[in-house]
Order: sequence, then structure tokens, then C-alpha cells
Amino acid sequence: MSGLSRRRFLGLTGGAGALAVAGLAGPRLFGSAATTGELLTSKVPLPTPFQVPLPIPAVLAPVARDADADRYEIVQRQATTEILPGLCTPIWGYQGTFPGPTIESRSGRTAIIRHRNELPVPTVVHLHGGRTPPESDGYATDLVLPAAGTHPTHSHGGHASMHDPAAIISQGERDYVYPLRQNASTLWYHDHRMDFTGPAVYRGLTGFHLVRDNEEDALPLPHGERELPLMITDRAFAADGSMRYPSIDPSLNTVPGVEEPYVEGVLGDVILVNGAPWPVAEVSATRHRLRVLNASNARRYDLALDPPPPGGQAFTQIGSDQGLLDAPRVHDHLPIAPAERYDLVVDFGAYPVGTEVVLVNRLGTDSTAHVMRFRVTRRATEDSHIPDRLADIEPLDRAQATVTREFSFRAGRIGDRHGWTIDGQPYSPTRIEARPRLGDVEIWRFVADLHHPIHLHLVHFHVLARGGHEPGPYDVGRKDTIDLRPGEAVEVITRFDGYRGRYMFHCHNIEHEDMGMMANFEVI
Repeated sequence: MSGLSRRRFLGLTGGAGALAVAGLAGPRLFGSAATTGELLTSKVPLPTPFQVPLPIPAVLAPVARDADADRYEIVQRQATTEILPGLCTPIWGYQGTFPGPTIESRSGRTAIIRHRNELPVPTVVHLHGGRTPPESDGYATDLVLPAAGTHPTHSHGGHASMHDPAAIISQGERDYVYPLRQNASTLWYHDHRMDFTGPAVYRGLTGFHLVRDNEEDALPLPHGERELPLMITDRAFAADGSMRYPSIDPSLNTVPGVEEPYVEGVLGDVILVNGAPWPVAEVSATRHRLRVLNASNARRYDLALDPPPPGGQAFTQIGSDQGLLDAPRVHDHLPIAPAERYDLVVDFGAYPVGTEVVLVNRLGTDSTAHVMRFRVTRRATEDSHIPDRLADIEPLDRAQATVTREFSFRAGRIGDRHGWTIDGQPYSPTRIEARPRLGDVEIWRFVADLHHPIHLHLVHFHVLARGGHEPGPYDVGRKDTIDLRPGEAVEVITRFDGYRGRYMFHCHNIEHEDMGMMANFEVI
């Protein structure tokens, strides 16, 4: 689990009484894993790594265009695909694929995406990182009911507090409108239905949405086939080839949550990149741009290259969650929590042709220690370089903040079950935790008991402090998700602009989110 000592954890949670309230005082809490979660193992022999070519998700073409908007149509449906060689795996997919198709948009040009739900359960679509009006943000109770017939709109296993009178319910399909008044960035879209996000994403409901703009286009960065989106996920597989997930209710219709051993998070033993197990990408001996997304439910990674390039500095970071940095940063390794993104450049020209370079996970063991392999197959003309300056980023200063708020992310109980809370409270759609004013700058301080990657909808933020010190080397740029380590406090600063309305913030360990660690803010 988190690797905390018992004494330190007791201190973090306020002593034995708090642990008893949390209901997590058993010995399993104090294991040695570098992430918060429990391993779910596959019931089939795992394939030999580095045998499958890296797939690149198809780019979705618009069905119509006008002067300032592109219209798309996506069907959410069940399908069967071959993930592990020789086995058929049922999935839930956007357009029936996992990952779903990539959408590419221009900054300031509206994308209108009609989602049709042909799945047997309600769905919600959230554009993660999108600067989106509240009615299209993918609020967790704004359900799109299945197109085939009716479905109970508030079926949440008897949780009376889960009724939301403000929910916007659609039958069969819905248009999500994304004005995309934001910088070029690596966004992604995924299911966000209250109580059932974890299993729905696990079954395949996730995809990239890339935003491009003139500022980024003017830079001489790697492009075309030298720009690779890399969605990293972990899964476990049953004997029949289906994905193993420990839902209490596998139909995802009534009782939310996972079986007791997996309350801390579900970790799989198969690492997938773009839906393929430990794939291989053949690359030229040139710079490549890697858009890395951790779309795992709970697993954290620490990425490195093996062998490292001569002289080190494996990764040049050019962007964070919400777009380009002001200037590049170099790293030998990269920790990445669920929902975080890194925009990277790797110079495969530093390796001789014929070299095989493995992207490793320094937090993994056995099958989870490797992510994928790059094979440097040929020489080619280098047509890119990394400028010393990348983007102009508005600085935010503590003196601009009108208020400082603090939120505590801890284990707790929801009724008679273990769960996760913010400020001791499980999620309720009708409770507002903060009401920032439109245009105001605020400082939010997050405090964690275990690993919690915290995501704010609508806004990006800058990290002010981590653990009472300066931000770490991976905290740079415009972020929308911040990884908190056990016992850690992090301060972020943001301007609440764009739109008025109700939005969410939550832990992006999706099992934590599903079991209560979510809350509302309303921009007024």
C-alpha cells in the first residue's frame, strides 16, 4: 500500500480513534507498495512483452463543419476486441474501440460532440482538462440514459443522499458543447457517472482529445508520425479473456463500489499502451514527441528509459496537463499519477540504429516493471528542435488571492462500508463546499492521508508549495491534477474564470472517487 509506518499513519489520522472511524486499521494498510491500491491478478498466462505493435487511435473526422464549429458523432457501445493475443475481450468503447477515437480541435473553435448511449447503463462524458460550460462538463449526475428503453435515473444502491434535483437527464443521446477557449493541450475524455466511473473507464470508456493552437504550431517540435499519444493503463484478465474488475454489482446498475480488498484502488498486472500489452514502437533516430497520459484507475508510475541515453536527461518536458511550459525542463525519470499528462520530447538520435529502448516503470515489479519498447530502426533527417522558450504563461501571485481554503482527503465510512471522504464528508450532489466568485484568484490547500491525485474541473492551477517547501521538479506548468503523497500538504493557486455554475473536484484514484471522495464548488 502506501509504505507508511503505523505510528506515522496514526498521527496523520488523529490517532487510533480516527482509524477506527476510518475502518482501515487492519495490517493491510501498512504494506510496502509505492502506490495506494491492491493488485488484481490475471487468470490467464500473460503474453511475452514487446511482441505487439503500438496502435495509434484513429482520429475522428467531423460529420459537419461551419464557420466556427466542428460537429462529431460518437456511439458508446459494447464490442469485442483482441487485447491479449489469441483472446477475445468484451469492452465498452466510444465507437466500439479501446481507447476511443482521438478528437483533434483548434483552440477557440467549438467542438460539438453528440454521444449516443447504446450501452446497458447510463453514462456521463467528461472532457478532462476542458474549460467547459457546466451543462457540458460531465457533471456526475447529468446522465445519458440508454437509448434502448428506460432506466432508473437515481439507482444508487439505496443512498438517499444521491438524489440530485439539479441533474440534467437525457434519453439516448446528448450534445456536449466544448468552446475550447484554452491553450493547446493534451486533454482526454472519459465516463464520469456517479458511483460507477471506475468500472466504466476500466471497460474502455476513455479517449484522447488534443487541442492545437497557433502558438504551438509555430514551434519546431516533432510532428506527424513523430508525435505519439501514449495512453498508459493497467488491467487484469479473467480466464475467458474478459477484464477482471471486482465490482460488487457487475451489472453496474444498482450497488456501487468494489469488493472490500480493493477499496484502496484496483491495480492490474497487465500494462497496456493505447490498449495493447507492452507494445513496440519502431522509431527513426530522431526526436519524437510523446504525449503521455496515465489513464489507470489507481496505479502510479515512475517512467524511465532503459538504457538511458548517453549523458542522461532521458526526457525533455515541454508541457504539463494543460499545455506548454514556459521553458523546457529535463528529467531522468518521471513520476505520473492517474489523470496526469506529460508532453515530452525524447531524442532517439542519441542511440545507435538497432538499439531497443524500454520505457520502464520504476514503481513496478514483475509484469508491471515494463511499459513498452522503442526500436530505433533507421536514420532520418532531423527536422525539429526544442526552443529555449515555449509559451507565455500568466503568473499568479499569493498577493492576488482573495481567500485560502483547505480540504482534507482521508479514509472514512459511508454508511456501513469503507469509503473515502473530503473534510470527513462523503460526496453529496446537493452540498457545495466552496463558492468562488467569477474572476477571483484563490489558494486551495490539499492535505492527504494516502496517495490521492486531486483533479479540479473547469480551471487549471499552478503549484505554490509541496510539503511546506517549494514545488517539486514535476509540479511545473498549468496543472489540473496534482499528486499528493501520504501525509503531504500541497498548495495550488488558480483563477476561477470562464463560466459560472456547479463543478466538481475529486480524487482521481477512481475507486476513491466512486466511494465518496468527490465534492462540488460553484462559481458565482
